[in-house]
Amino acid sequence: MIRILVGFALALAPALAVATDITVIGLFAGRAVVVVDRGKPRTLRVGESTPEGVKLLAADSESATFEVKGRRQTLGLGRHLGSGAPASPGSVALTADSRGHFITTGTVNGMSTRFMVDTGASVVALSADDAKRAGVNYLAGQRGRVQTANGSMVVHMVKLDAVQVGGIVVNNVDAAVIEGDRLPVALLGMSFLNRMEMKRAGDTLTLIQRY
Repeated sequence: MIRILVGFALALAPALAVATDITVIGLFAGRAVVVVDRGKPRTLRVGESTPEGVKLLAADSESATFEVKGRRQTLGLGRHLGSGAPASPGSVALTADSRGHFITTGTVNGMSTRFMVDTGASVVALSADDAKRAGVNYLAGQRGRVQTANGSMVVHMVKLDAVQVGGIVVNNVDAAVIEGDRLPVALLGMSFLNRMEMKRAGDTLTLIQRY
């Protein structure tokens, strides 16, 4: 289980000369996805530390415990401590191609993936090759069949640790992995898009992360 957090920040006590801001954007059992000092998202496992000296001591779906310069702090969901402002929501602007499709390059579990925005898809859809590159054990997922314009296809329902497009990172994303070679580009479906505010202006689609 994972809870998605935006604007969850931790700073050191005022007595410390240099502040460290931590934004937690995802919580797993034994792992936390964090942004330190507004850098790039990174996943910490219990016992691991960032170059800035932020060590993850414990994590579950409700809270994370950090040690920073000898000080320990446990934070629950949605709590904001310190002088730094919470991180602003991520956003990305996409431009339509000649056919009116919004295609972009993002990542799945940190691996580069080509996506097409598809509001008609209930979940993110990946080919088996894309899933393998992202380290997704899709064969362990629930197996089923779907009927499409290209015929019946075998799918495996899975959870993706993280999907990133531009400055947007979403964790614990429902996805379908489609067997065979009938999905030339991954579909950025509603399991990702329903967490966005979408604004269309001509050939530009702007995605703004809501949570």
